[in-house]
Amino acid sequence: MESKKSRAIVFSGVRQIELRDVTLKPVSSTDVLVETWWSSISTGTEKMALNGLIPSPPFIFPFIPGYETVGRIIEAGDHVNQGLIGKFAYVAGSFGYMDVNAAFGGASQYIVCPVESITVLDGIANPQCGIAMPLGATALHIVDLGEVRNRKVLVLGQGAVGILAAELAKHFGASLVAVTEPYQKRLDVSTADIRVNPEKEDVSAALAGHEFDVLIDSTGIMSAIETGLRFVKFHGKVIFGGYYQRINIDYSQAFNKELSFIAARQWGKGDLRKVRELIGAGKINAQKIFTHQCTVDDNLMNAYAQAFGDQDCLKMIIHWKTGVVDGDTEEGFPICKIGH
Repeated sequence: MESKKSRAIVFSGVRQIELRDVTLKPVSSTDVLVETWWSSISTGTEKMALNGLIPSPPFIFPFIPGYETVGRIIEAGDHVNQGLIGKFAYVAGSFGYMDVNAAFGGASQYIVCPVESITVLDGIANPQCGIAMPLGATALHIVDLGEVRNRKVLVLGQGAVGILAAELAKHFGASLVAVTEPYQKRLDVSTADIRVNPEKEDVSAALAGHEFDVLIDSTGIMSAIETGLRFVKFHGKVIFGGYYQRINIDYSQAFNKELSFIAARQWGKGDLRKVRELIGAGKINAQKIFTHQCTVDDNLMNAYAQAFGDQDCLKMIIHWKTGVVDGDTEEGFPICKIGH
């Protein structure tokens, strides 16, 4: 069987990005072949990887990044339900390449992956919304770890995950949700009960009278976490919601309050499907995190730089092809319509 070629985004070295042909592994009896329509850029892990800050497998240059991909299934192996062909699915990445490493491996025009690693987007009116599933699932896992029902929750940072975590905390019964965020445009998008811009107001004054049961960090900034700990109650819980090279905070507050610290590792089993149902039912307004877009033929270095450095950019969507879904287009691209 002749190996299929695919265009892919490749991190070829520190701060070096190429769009080049790669070779796919053959489709096995339990695999599917997906044609990518949209992918996106992770501003956490991928930023660190591109800067050479994760020097361990599978982040060995050159490698294909990407774990936020939506495409259409165009081929299915002999032991896979052939009824999946033609359906849109979220793909959490792939190792199905012969001549390049895959650090998640979802930023490719075609993707070969086991059928178990996809989530079919049944029930979602516009499949582009599936781009939000990994971030939504990450936020859901964080909120689950926080056991937020009937508790006061403080979320540090209103990037994409922080915004969704605050929204999900309210959905799952938190008695109060407060957030801090120094970039006003991000704060304006948030649905939290209390929204504090530490650049414009005193955080202590804004949160006066509140002790929080749960602190969720989505900033990765140690000084922000230390400040947040002042507002956590005795025996409170702290959830680390990002990826951190090192944890370096003042231990005295943890000691004096006997705080519990939990590291959230991406998402849990079943979270992607739960988020698919929440999106399909309009319970998560994920559209608000889709702030920027480009095509795969644009200057990718510029696109990644904007995704990493522009504080107004919550989520950069990369379009791999043009098309129409349900008759809706925006500048030739399908648009996402979900929310309340």
